Amino acid sequence: MRIISFNANGLRSATTKGFFEWFKTQNADVLCVQETKAQEHQLAGPAFLPEGYRAYFRDATTKKGYSGVAIYSRREPDEVRTALGWAPFDEEGRYIEARFGNLSVVSFYIPSGSSGELRQGFKFEVMEWLKPILDQWLASGRDYVLCGDWNIVRSRLDIKNWTSNQKNSGCLPPERDWLNGVCMDESGWVDAYRSLNAEGQDYTWWSNRGAARANDVGWRIDYQFATPSLRERLRGCSILKEPRFSDHAPFTVDYDL
Repeated sequence: MRIISFNANGLRSATTKGFFEWFKTQNADVLCVQETKAQEHQLAGPAFLPEGYRAYFRDATTKKGYSGVAIYSRREPDEVRTALGWAPFDEEGRYIEARFGNLSVVSFYIPSGSSGELRQGFKFEVMEWLKPILDQWLASGRDYVLCGDWNIVRSRLDIKNWTSNQKNSGCLPPERDWLNGVCMDESGWVDAYRSLNAEGQDYTWWSNRGAARANDVGWRIDYQFATPSLRERLRGCSILKEPRFSDHAPFTVDYDL
C-alpha cells in the first residue's frame, strides 16, 4: 500500500505546477493533502480528481481559503471522519480520517506558531489537547497512519541550521520534547522515515527566502507516523525534492498491507 503525504500550500497552485500529472504516475493508494487553501467546490472537476480516485475534504470554516485537508483514495473508505471534537481546531480544517477495515489513514495539519505569540500559544494548546487522543488511538487496537505537516522537527538530523533555530517555532525545545514523547521507542508512534533511515538527513520543507531549496537548507516537518503494529510492514520511502509543486515536498511511504 503506497501512501503519499503532501502539503500543497494551495492545491490549485500545486495543480498548475503539474502535481496531479506527477501523482498519476505514482500508483498510490492514498494521498493525504494539507493546506488545500480552498473550499471543496473550488476543487471539483477533472483537473483536481485523477481518474480512479475518490476525494474527501475538510475545509476551514472560520477563514475561507485557509488551511484545509483532503484525502484521495482508490478504494472507497468504510467511513470518513472530519472532526475530533474541539471547534477551534476542527473549524480550521486540520483533520480528516479515512477508515478501511482496521486501518485508519489520517491527514493532519498541525498549526504553525511562526506568525507570533498568539498562534504559538494556540499550537501549544493543540499539542496538549491532542496527546491523549493520540494515546487513545495507540491503545485502540486499530492500525493508524498519521500523515501530515506537524510543523515540528524532532532532532538535529531534521533541520539544516539547528543552532540558529533553537528559539524559532518548529524547533523549540518544548515542541521537540512533545513530538519525541509521542514517538517513544517501541511503544509509541513509529516515524516511518526515521525507522527506515536511522541517520538520514533529508528535508521536506524549505523557506521561500533566499536560495534555501537550492542549497538544501531545509526542515523535516512532514511525517507519516504509524502504530507499532506497522513497524515491520514498512518497505521504503522517498521525498520528492524536484520537481517543485510547493514549498513542501511530497513524502511517500510503502507499506506491506
